[in-house]
Amino acid sequence: MEKIKMHTPLVEMDGDEMTRILWKMIKEELLLPFIDLKTEYYDLGLKHRDETNDQVTMDSAKAAIKYGVAVKCATITPNAARVKEYDLKEMWKSPNGTIRSIMDGTVFRTPIVVKGIEPCVKNWKKPITLARHAYGDVYKASEMIVPGPGKAELVFTAEDGTQTRELIHEFKAPGVLQGMHNLNASIESFAKSCFQYALDTKQDVWFATKDTISKKYDHTFKDIFQEIYDRDYKEAFEKAGITYFYTLIDDAVARIMKAEGGFIWACKNYDGDVMSDMVSSAFGSLAMMTSVLVTPDGKFEYEAAHGTVQRHYYKYLKGEETSTNSVATIFAWSGALRKRGELDQIPELVSFADKLEQATLATIESGKMTKDLALITTLEDPTVLNSEEFIKAVRTNLEERLA
Repeated sequence: MEKIKMHTPLVEMDGDEMTRILWKMIKEELLLPFIDLKTEYYDLGLKHRDETNDQVTMDSAKAAIKYGVAVKCATITPNAARVKEYDLKEMWKSPNGTIRSIMDGTVFRTPIVVKGIEPCVKNWKKPITLARHAYGDVYKASEMIVPGPGKAELVFTAEDGTQTRELIHEFKAPGVLQGMHNLNASIESFAKSCFQYALDTKQDVWFATKDTISKKYDHTFKDIFQEIYDRDYKEAFEKAGITYFYTLIDDAVARIMKAEGGFIWACKNYDGDVMSDMVSSAFGSLAMMTSVLVTPDGKFEYEAAHGTVQRHYYKYLKGEETSTNSVATIFAWSGALRKRGELDQIPELVSFADKLEQATLATIESGKMTKDLALITTLEDPTVLNSEEFIKAVRTNLEERLA
């Protein structure tokens, strides 16, 4: 068949370790034979980030803003051990955090639901999408070890020199301190992204914080969400037949366990980090979770929600066989291609993305899957495939659908 043409490039952000190997396999087996693939390539592998003093990460984020759609491979956020292992100049920040900060987006994470992989929570029938605020809080906190007795205060010095003070604690003995912040503009972007994504996907929005305890910090989030909803989105939500409501985070957790799913759960940065792992694990596997960064003005960056699968990579380097789940990475590509097709009005590209996802799920539902899924499937006698065999099995199903 003739390859599908693209008008505008995708921004392609390559990554690290085993996911980088899968990335290459996916392109060679599932994309390049069928699409005249146009990408603007950025190597976000840890060594190249180090060589460029992380400039490549910033450049890739700016390119994503320019072209509107990006697809990203999983990357390493180095700790002390990684600095030594890769002989790095310094402990570079999380590439995802850098990209989120530059793009000013909200991360939406959704489980990939497939027959044979059943949620641990038996009444969950539809995916629950986690919307995670991607700025501030503990991720941009300042911390201090308190050596002994003394007084700790929050101090804000205005441009005119006037100061506002708030007592934190009178220390009688050693302890620790942490100062967090957020920005109204970032919270507004978060709210707008959530409401717009809800309209695009026809889903209700739940938002949860702990404003009963955090009467200024969390309450500001609550107030901004309500103001933006009432002013800009209420009428559109009612017309679309979807709803928005706010509740406390502990109430949201209790409700979620009894709900059927099929909605967006908006959380502050830390809550979203933790709860997205809980939801993805309860649905089956971290490797079965999509992640898309969405900006208020409609820019998109797609990726898998999991890491670089370090243990499998070391096996791969030794020449040992691995059975690494590539589903979320395949869905990152399909999501980006679908959005590129929608924005550029290329129905063939949208259709291809749909068929790629259908072929991937059909492969699993036929009993062919990677080891992680075979351990939890309800299907009888699954066939365990290695990393490459699974991708090739998806290709067979894809070719049938494209024929």
